[in-house]
Amino acid sequence: MRIILFLCLLISSVLVAQDDVLAKEYYKNGNFEKALIGYQKLYSKSKSNITYIKQIVDIHQQLEQYKKAEAFLLEIIGRTNYPAFYVNLGYNYQLQDMPEKANENFNIAINSLSVNPNNAYAVARSFQDYALLDKAAITYEKAMELKPTLNLKLPLAQIYGENGNIEKMMLNYVDFAQNNPVSINNIKRALNSFISEDSNAESNVILRKLLIKKIQQEPNVLWNELLSWLFIQQKDFNKAFAQEKAINARTQDGLVRIMNLGKIAEKDTALDTATSIYNYVIENAQDSDTKLMAFYDMLQIKTKEVQPDDFKDLQNTYLELFDTYGKFAQTLNLQIAYAHFLAFYMNETDVATAFLEDALKLPLNATQKAEIKLELGDILVLKEAFNKALIYYTQIQRNLKNSEVSQMARFKVAKASYYKGDFKWAESQLKILKSSTSQLIANDALDLKLLITDNKYEDSLQTALKRYAKADLLAFQNRNNEAIALLNTIIEEHKTEPIIPQALYKQGQLFEIQKKYDNAAVNYQKIIDNYNDGILVDNAIYSLAELYLYHLNMPEKAQELYKVLVFNHADSIYFVDARKQFRKLRGDAIN
Repeated sequence: MRIILFLCLLISSVLVAQDDVLAKEYYKNGNFEKALIGYQKLYSKSKSNITYIKQIVDIHQQLEQYKKAEAFLLEIIGRTNYPAFYVNLGYNYQLQDMPEKANENFNIAINSLSVNPNNAYAVARSFQDYALLDKAAITYEKAMELKPTLNLKLPLAQIYGENGNIEKMMLNYVDFAQNNPVSINNIKRALNSFISEDSNAESNVILRKLLIKKIQQEPNVLWNELLSWLFIQQKDFNKAFAQEKAINARTQDGLVRIMNLGKIAEKDTALDTATSIYNYVIENAQDSDTKLMAFYDMLQIKTKEVQPDDFKDLQNTYLELFDTYGKFAQTLNLQIAYAHFLAFYMNETDVATAFLEDALKLPLNATQKAEIKLELGDILVLKEAFNKALIYYTQIQRNLKNSEVSQMARFKVAKASYYKGDFKWAESQLKILKSSTSQLIANDALDLKLLITDNKYEDSLQTALKRYAKADLLAFQNRNNEAIALLNTIIEEHKTEPIIPQALYKQGQLFEIQKKYDNAAVNYQKIIDNYNDGILVDNAIYSLAELYLYHLNMPEKAQELYKVLVFNHADSIYFVDARKQFRKLRGDAIN
């Protein structure tokens, strides 16, 4: 008996679901008469279903059957206690150009809050359904006035945002966050739709003034956090730093937030600010691990910027750190960074190798040993001892199968093979890496594989590809002038071969490293003009746009190039960034 009852219920629910789908399909296709029959059938089986009621009313209105809609709503209102239906009834009168009767019913809905303020959400949502945003806002505000424990500031903020009242929107978002601190990230996402990188934009100014006023009237680290976030969006990292220091002074929660700000500033090439932040962490951190992380990040910046005359001073900084903190697992990242500096900047490869071999004797886990061996392999590639480098990389693959560091080692095997002209073996390794769990490794592997595949058949000796691989190696060895010269030879002597755009692009990147931005711009423009159907054209467009924007002070030209990417290269990996930059330069709020 129970089984029969269950089957009956199951069949009934399936039939209702089918009727629902059919009614929706009729409505979607504009077949309102059939949709009405469908929803009336559904309503007859579930007379408390608000969705079916609203759909029947809407269809009557679509068919201009306002009297039928009115009669139906009055019947519903007569037997239910759901004040939101008065909004539907009022809107039905509004459609008939009967404003007095419309407002009469709207007011009945709003005044119902005096009996039960909890009706606010249903009533306000009904107003929103008809784009009556002012009345929806009045509904929420009245409900909170009648019942202060209700926190309806989030939907109220959304209404003000839709209505274009930015100041009230932001005030309500901020007030909501005050009572719900766990929602802070959601509030930031909501505000982000109205904030731009321009600190003078109206929305930015409104939010900044609002938060500063809050800080002055009722100090709360929440306001400092939001103000710091705003400054970060504007790339005012020094101002964000000031807010983060204020937060740290009050909470004493550690320096993680400040370290994260340093990384954001560094990524955005605000290197002086990032260095100041790391120095602050070094001076104020209570534990050595945090200090060492800050030292590492600061020295990474100094290494990128260091000039040959200052090599010795930077070396001494590393050595002083080892004197203070020792050469243990705790300082391993610094030890590897120091060895890299010795080999790639000071050309002391033997000293660097011996230093790392000593580090391998420390009590380390398998991953830490693998990181040392990766650097040892890189130093051997620097010395063009490719076969010895492959031994280290292969050891990592064998000892840490399927790990990310193992995948990096496989990529380095492919890269070393490519450098020495063994393109067949390099390709075999790169095919495996196409499915790497690391998207960065997978993308790099695909780029290198395409380079080899597109150029290995051009001539039996593979002269141009071998020359390009050599130039790539020279760049890896920090011998950029020699790399540029060799790329120039390729460009001059292999004019008809498909490797030319790759050579132009690589040379442009090296010019950028040398801060020869005009030269880089010439190269990127040549790719755009002469190889517009090639796979590197979107790279060239984006790189040239970035040059115009950040180094050549030509924002109008940058905007035009971003526009080209947005409208002509929607499948480009640069599409999202290009769209953001284009909108910013056009004056839109950045989402």
